[in-house]
Amino acid sequence: MWYFRSPEIVFGRDALDHLTHLSGSRAFIVTDPVIQQLGFVERVQDKLKAANIASATFSEVEAEPTLEMIQRGATAMTSYQPDWIIGLGGGSSMDAAKAMWILYENPQTDILAVNPFEPLHLRQKARMIAISATSGTGAEATWGIVLTDPADQRKIAVGSPENLPDIAIVDPTLAMTMPPQLTADTGMDALTHAIEGYTSTWCNDFSDGLCLKAIQLIFEYLPRAVENGEDEEAREKMHNAAAIAGLGFINSMCSLAHALGHSLGAAYNLPHGRAVGLFLPYTIQFNAYNNDGQTRYPEIAAFLRLPATTPQQGTQGLVQAIRQLADQIGQPRSIQQALEISSAQLENDLDILTEHAANDTQIITAVRSPTTQEIKKLFLYAYQGKDIDW
Repeated sequence: MWYFRSPEIVFGRDALDHLTHLSGSRAFIVTDPVIQQLGFVERVQDKLKAANIASATFSEVEAEPTLEMIQRGATAMTSYQPDWIIGLGGGSSMDAAKAMWILYENPQTDILAVNPFEPLHLRQKARMIAISATSGTGAEATWGIVLTDPADQRKIAVGSPENLPDIAIVDPTLAMTMPPQLTADTGMDALTHAIEGYTSTWCNDFSDGLCLKAIQLIFEYLPRAVENGEDEEAREKMHNAAAIAGLGFINSMCSLAHALGHSLGAAYNLPHGRAVGLFLPYTIQFNAYNNDGQTRYPEIAAFLRLPATTPQQGTQGLVQAIRQLADQIGQPRSIQQALEISSAQLENDLDILTEHAANDTQIITAVRSPTTQEIKKLFLYAYQGKDIDW
């Protein structure tokens, strides 16, 4: 038995207007300083005022949400006593809002112990709205929460289906100000979500179509969105693709590229989408090595109308298409290209990188479960930009 979970999704230009139809008294907006400076908080507050809903703002979300920041936000939320919680921005703000919501309703909860199997009893005090301002994480449509532990230099994935937002607002006008680098980084995040969601061991009929559609949209519209941020069609399609990919993968789970990317990104402060996208071709090759007939990569290649006469041709064609896309939008192909670190430094950090990747929750659904030594080799090959041939 399996469950398919989704928020109510409001999408398209002017989707933000949905806020004017809410019923409630107080909303607590969780966001970051950049989103506030761009005037997006004010736009949200104007809509809330039209619904006679007062609001307060916590705009201290960091690029990598920490436990200390989450606790501060939860304390402020408790003081304000909202009946609506709004996560506004990128994945960090929406994840932070989910974590704060949990602590608001369950003050004694250990946020790092939140999991899909123990009840949280949410919605006794508030419901949640997630509003995406970037086109990548799909956090508006998911219940996953990624937090950072600076002391251990690691990322921690927690969450429960209960903390899935009630409403996701996907308004492409909020993405129009994204700079090219952020557009590229978040776009690769969405692509990795969709490909891993389609090929994980928990893939299923209900999420498959969502993942395939997201992959198609990203290959077609991400280069346009990076090249011209004012391309309204490309922005709308990419904003939709990110949410669709989020909805797809949260119902099938991500996999090995996310485990490796979480580890590398936390250790070297590399943006999440850039990190997971970097590992995607290597993990495809690893999963498919001597196993092409048992993976679904050739199906993706065929869907994209890439050459796929044999499973091997389809898999390699998909890898090449991802690398060509990365080149087109200025994404690194190797760790060496992404980070100014020596091979000696990487090897010095290899044990802890491997430990964190091996303990990441996303590794559970890998088609090919790597050994400790294989995880180390994946890091080393990705550093050098070498194809996986083992």
